[in-house]
Amino acid sequence: MPDADTILHVGDQVRFVTDAKNERTVLLLGPLTEVPWEEKEKDIHLKSQHIIVTKPKINGKRIMDLKIREAFNITITRVRRAGIELLATPELRLQMGDRLTVVGEKEAVERMAVVFGNSSKKLDAPNLASLFFGIVLGVTLGMLPLALPGLSQPFKLGLAGGSLIVAILMGAFGPKWHVVTYTTSSANLMIREIGIALFLAAVGFGAGKSFVPTLLGGGYVWIGYGVIITMVPLLLIGVIARLWLKLDYFTLMGLIAGSTTDPPALAYATSQSSVNDRAAVAYSTVYPLTMFLRVLTGQLMILFFL
Repeated sequence: MPDADTILHVGDQVRFVTDAKNERTVLLLGPLTEVPWEEKEKDIHLKSQHIIVTKPKINGKRIMDLKIREAFNITITRVRRAGIELLATPELRLQMGDRLTVVGEKEAVERMAVVFGNSSKKLDAPNLASLFFGIVLGVTLGMLPLALPGLSQPFKLGLAGGSLIVAILMGAFGPKWHVVTYTTSSANLMIREIGIALFLAAVGFGAGKSFVPTLLGGGYVWIGYGVIITMVPLLLIGVIARLWLKLDYFTLMGLIAGSTTDPPALAYATSQSSVNDRAAVAYSTVYPLTMFLRVLTGQLMILFFL
């Protein structure tokens, strides 16, 4: 197990974890080599294991503040959160439900597992308190009239916009305040699917009364306009992102799904990119801004042209 005092020599074989595109380590240490590490690990006393953070007192603490190397002589190589793998940087704040990949001696790993919880049963019960608290704050924020210079009337973020902003703030600053925002995947998916179903049902009930008469009375022209307005920007952005920005196929799928705020498209993209998390990362990066602009742009256009 290397530490700050370990001296490297020519011929040493080092196993490290870094970003997939980071080539500086190779330039620093030397060329890559094929080593059967699984066979080597049988002859040493080190153990690699996954540990789940399930104790609330660990939630929100930075890795550097836990002093894991000093206490256990253990190295955290990766942190998996919500299906996304993160590098275990010293400034990274751990959250409930994080899955840590650690390397150390067997006894030290077992002691660290006790300190961090490592009890999957504690994650079975969904933590709905912070979720509904965030919804209340989001609805309240969405109902508040906000005034901008140059506009004759204030605008509102709406239920979706207010809830989205509060969710982003809670996700960014919640761990610093030791707020547990973890919710089980099953509860998350259930609430998400119920929300989508209620949204589509409300839209269907509102538009269903006049849908057929409108369609027969020339409404198909507007449907055609909608198809053009939807497809042309996506095709243009897809071509530019692929040919000019050189984005890979999985990232591009997540980008397109997020730019249309389309969860079913994300589900398809995720199923196609099961070997990596690029689609989910791209979707989560684009979705908040797109959702906010959808809520805000319509109101601003109405206010500007009135």
